[in-house]
Amino acid sequence: MTSLITTDLVRLGADWGSDKHDVIRALAGVVDDAGRATGKDQLIEDAFARESTSATGLPGGIAIPHCRTAGVEVPTLAFARLDPPVDFGAKDGPADLAFLIAAPAGGDADHLTILTKLARALVKPAFTDALRAAESDEEVVDLVAHELGEPAPAPKHAAAPASGAASGAAVPGGGETAPGQAAGAAAPAATAVAAPAGTTSLVAVTACPTGIAHTYMAAEALEAAAERAGVDIQVETQGSAGSTPLAHDTIARAGAVIFAVDVGVRDRGRFAGKPMVSSSVKRPIDDADAMISEALRYAADPTNSPRVEGDAAAAGGDTGGEESWGARVRRVLMTGVSYMIPFVAAGGLLIAISFLLGGYEIANHAGAVLADSTLFNPPDISAYSDPGLDHVLFDSSVMAYLGAALFMLGKIAFAFFVPALAGYIAYAIADRPGIAPGFVMGGLVTDISAFGAPQSGFLGAIVGGVLAGVIAHWIASWKAPTWARGLMPVLIIPLLTTLIAGLIMIVVLGKPIAWLMEQLTEGLNSMTGESAVLLGVILGLMMAFDMGGPLNKVAYSFAAAGVGGAALASDAPELKIMAAVMLAGMVPPLALALATVIRPGLFSIPERENGKAGWALGASFITEGAIPFAAADPLRVIPGIMLGSAVTGGLSMAMDVAVRAPHGGIFVLFAVQNVLGFLIALAAGTVVGAFAVIALKSIGKRDTDVATV
Repeated sequence: MTSLITTDLVRLGADWGSDKHDVIRALAGVVDDAGRATGKDQLIEDAFARESTSATGLPGGIAIPHCRTAGVEVPTLAFARLDPPVDFGAKDGPADLAFLIAAPAGGDADHLTILTKLARALVKPAFTDALRAAESDEEVVDLVAHELGEPAPAPKHAAAPASGAASGAAVPGGGETAPGQAAGAAAPAATAVAAPAGTTSLVAVTACPTGIAHTYMAAEALEAAAERAGVDIQVETQGSAGSTPLAHDTIARAGAVIFAVDVGVRDRGRFAGKPMVSSSVKRPIDDADAMISEALRYAADPTNSPRVEGDAAAAGGDTGGEESWGARVRRVLMTGVSYMIPFVAAGGLLIAISFLLGGYEIANHAGAVLADSTLFNPPDISAYSDPGLDHVLFDSSVMAYLGAALFMLGKIAFAFFVPALAGYIAYAIADRPGIAPGFVMGGLVTDISAFGAPQSGFLGAIVGGVLAGVIAHWIASWKAPTWARGLMPVLIIPLLTTLIAGLIMIVVLGKPIAWLMEQLTEGLNSMTGESAVLLGVILGLMMAFDMGGPLNKVAYSFAAAGVGGAALASDAPELKIMAAVMLAGMVPPLALALATVIRPGLFSIPERENGKAGWALGASFITEGAIPFAAADPLRVIPGIMLGSAVTGGLSMAMDVAVRAPHGGIFVLFAVQNVLGFLIALAAGTVVGAFAVIALKSIGKRDTDVATV
């Protein structure tokens, strides 16, 4: 393995002006002079691009401009001790120690691991103090090699102390070891706050856009601050060297989570419900003690703290070590569904509101209305009268125009949900290189003309997303030549994956998927009477079993997939299924809220507080509001709410309740057919669920057994 740093890459006492861009150019020149750059201009361009996203100056007089770049083929570290110091954007002033970290665009794991060790070392005052005191290039190289745990490289030539540097390389009293500057080299640590009694641990995730430096420096700073505070912390670094996910048990034990990230947190749902401290990745480097203190404060008082949003039920399972196939399948599907839902909810609600404004027939005329008129020149509604009706379709020309506009917006948003499902399933398997091929597979299965049948998107998206993800993951495992590594994630993997997966979908799988969806659609259309009620009961059980987990999401996705194509048919079975699913999903939090009112003594004080929120959550169709109750007493709570949801689902189907909106709860009553049946089914299931939970929790317990907990 090529050494990360040699004496050719060290400059002491460098005077490169007062602008950080000049320093970066000079450091890139050092890399080029040492024969380590394959493209000096590319290296400079990529380093500038990274610098533009956020400043790379750190407390204690350190600067770490860095990038992943095609301008080098091996990881390279150039170091300069600057005289005079140069401002890189740190809060405490300019930097006198500057490192340029250049990682190949397709760097291997071993080299990236070395870079992470260096990043962690840079937050240790002893290491940076030693760099300031070093008197030769060889001494700097030895210090870095020792910190990285690798043997120091043999010098290529006997270098003078300046190693070709600008004048003043190691002149005594030259400023780099002056007492005033040394004192300011390490930022003073904030006063550590002791962990409150009962707090077992904290967890954290750190991530920066390039995943090279700040990710690991933030982790090191948080670990040091936690040690000062006397609390255990486990940090998941989502960086270029790979990531070892925190174990489920570790997350479950933690009192709070810290997100120090400048990019999205992978699998954020694992932390759902945890008290949360969130910041940019640079904040821990500047102020880790304050973040630990804040996290401990939230852990001690979780009811008055920000929480991680999302699906706590889906966060179950061990994400550390070897992931079981069952856990992997669940994670992959849940990732796709979680990214899909915003498209469904936004698109479906916009379509429902468009019906409220313009009538259900607006969908047949939306394009013509928008093409022929504007908001300030609204349509002549008489031009859109239905020959089969005795009246015009719209009561107001302005409402007609607004209804048409909202319908088109909702239709476009809704159209993306199948590609999003496929794209993010592929992402869960293969990371970012899988997104584009997955979206293409999702778009492919929604093209009716491709396979000769409508409604093929839902199952096709799952199959296409998994196929794209598996192929992308396989191609990513190829041992690519050095010149191709930078092209792999942005060109080669997406191109080959799209080609291979697309041909398989079109040639082999397209027709069978379309046929299967045809059979499913025909089966739904034929469901009447007892069979429809049974389907409602099954969907109700699924919605309540894991309250937002895999079964819940499968039932919801099954229902939502049919809403777009069935929006105009008032008797469409898809709309009845959507109503049964929505109502059944509303029952668990409402039933538990009611139970805390009827028998408060059976519930702890925090559960009673959660019960107050359950009214609003249930009314809004947020099933996850029941999770705190189920987590505390699953064997008594889950069977009770399942019974209530099953009753509601069956009654909804029996009374032919239908809804044209895929989300919203009682706030979309305007989109409900048979509002009275909707309310009866909801009330019946809520009451049954509440009394079932009360009965189960009363077995062998008195009110005082729980009330004092």
